Amino acid sequence: MQPLTWRKSTYSPDGSNCVEIATTATVTLVRDSKNRAEAHLAFPRTAWADFLSGMARADAESCP
Repeated sequence: MQPLTWRKSTYSPDGSNCVEIATTATVTLVRDSKNRAEAHLAFPRTAWADFLSGMARADAESCP
């Protein structure tokens, strides 16, 4: 198994105080950037894609 590569959003102001994600072939992992040693959440890739699509729709609907 290859080591995970964790990424933060480019929207994070200074690269801190946000969530980080890592992806594998089957899941997207999410963790708190301030507590990296703590447990992380795992979502099936399809569920994560649905979440992102929903967020994009909500964002588009809230724009005037």
